[in-house]
Amino acid sequence: MPSIVNIKGLSKVYSSGHRALSTVDLDINEGEILALLGPNGAGKTTLISIICGIVSASSGSVTVAGHDIIDDYRVTRDLIGLVPQELTLGAFDTVWNSINFSRGLFGKKSNPAYLEQLLKDLSLWDKRDSELRELSGGMKRRVLIAKALSHEPHILFLDEPTAGVDVELRQDMWKMVRRLNESGVTIILTTHYIEEAEEIADRVGIINQGRLLLVDDKQNLMQKLGKKQLLIELKQSIGELPAALAGYDLETSADGAHLIYTYDTRGERTGITSLLQALHEAGLSLKDLKSSQSSLEEIFVSLVSVK
Repeated sequence: MPSIVNIKGLSKVYSSGHRALSTVDLDINEGEILALLGPNGAGKTTLISIICGIVSASSGSVTVAGHDIIDDYRVTRDLIGLVPQELTLGAFDTVWNSINFSRGLFGKKSNPAYLEQLLKDLSLWDKRDSELRELSGGMKRRVLIAKALSHEPHILFLDEPTAGVDVELRQDMWKMVRRLNESGVTIILTTHYIEEAEEIADRVGIINQGRLLLVDDKQNLMQKLGKKQLLIELKQSIGELPAALAGYDLETSADGAHLIYTYDTRGERTGITSLLQALHEAGLSLKDLKSSQSSLEEIFVSLVSVK
């Protein structure tokens, strides 16, 4: 899959001396959904802001569809739509005028039919003549998305798009993201809702302290870094673990009725077969076996806590 955004050696140091980004390299594939995860202050918004031409980089380069974001900024901005975190909207403008004005800023020809469908997709059509100051926070968030899509961009950046919105809007938003992606729009989103990234993203990037720790296919990431656990329920509780099982690094539940065995999915052998044999030889009878895989959230927390 060809890349549509290429980031090379990108760094940003603010006048205060704070280093927001440190030598970030990233290729964003055309047509993918990429989720950028990281704690507050990790550098996610700074990265997006540089690509969108809002913040200047201290060093490094960014190209969008082969165009440099500085030398060809008019071209690259035309290709990009941005939904910012902050609800920055004029108070007395109407929804329709605001969306129409945003489209005009990019020199696009008037297309009322497209804007009408856009507002309908975002459940804003019945609010088209309402002033922005009259809208709820969730509705204002929808307007920001409509403004970002008004000029029909090829790449859409969503910076914490579901922060502070209700569950219904969140679900509607992800449905629209999927539809846009199916139509060929490349989606890059930052989110604190890790379960959403796990559900919707093709690839996941993890940022912490201005450094891009890794970027990988979501399933590959979970397979490479995720640990599996085998929960063993015993027919009878035990007071202490038999010495013959000491080499398996088992955890024992407080009531002594369960054993937890953690193993690496990348290993040639999981050790489960020999463990079960050892349990039998130790005279322990099994009632049930259950396996579980680390979630993306667990992987994320483990990565940012050690870097």
